[in-house]
Amino acid sequence: MNNALKNIRIVLCDTKHPSNIGSAARAMKTMGLTQLYLVNPLRFPDKEADWLATNSADVLAQAIVCSDLDSALSGVALAVACTARGRDIAVPAIVAREAAARVVEVARAQPVALVFGSEVRGLTTDQIKRCQMLATIPADASHTSLNLAAAVQVLAYECRMHAVDVTVANKPRELASHDDIERFYAHLEQELFASGFLNPVLPKRLMQRVRRLFARTQLDREEVRILRGIVRTLREPKKRS
Repeated sequence: MNNALKNIRIVLCDTKHPSNIGSAARAMKTMGLTQLYLVNPLRFPDKEADWLATNSADVLAQAIVCSDLDSALSGVALAVACTARGRDIAVPAIVAREAAARVVEVARAQPVALVFGSEVRGLTTDQIKRCQMLATIPADASHTSLNLAAAVQVLAYECRMHAVDVTVANKPRELASHDDIERFYAHLEQELFASGFLNPVLPKRLMQRVRRLFARTQLDREEVRILRGIVRTLREPKKRS
């Protein structure tokens, strides 16, 4: 699991329906998050939560139940309040994608929390004041309300994308070398002559255009091997049983 994702905890405050807890656990696990904190849930543990978790029972089993938000936020370096409604309070508000970028940045070294309110009223002003940032999901203005588990899924997804982006960036594509590409062009030109597609007397500018076409793609080594295999097979088709 990505180290940043290990440090992200999902905090659900005053949850009324255990089905939402189970669905949130499922949303978390699909994105690689496992830390679930529950502040004053109305019903937990509950079979309804288990049913909706769908192969995420381990997330529910290790969930930590707290009597207040301060306990759930103990030890975190950054707490982000997730709400659809703008609030006139001294907490900076940004969209979910930007918030996720900040969350992942901090989570690489320290615990962070994404805090969600109840299905009925969302987060209270007092709960938001205990956070350092406010994140909103830019939904359509005519219908901004999201199901609790759906909101958890969106934030968890954004966090995963930021965490995974760094991993991918550390493994760039291995582009084909100049020598590999030149051998491919020579091979292709040879077969085009042999097939009669390219006139050896008047080749015109076909190969120049072919080179320009492939240059735009920035071929990697595997792609060059595939292309050479295709060209070779056109000349000598493989026998299929």
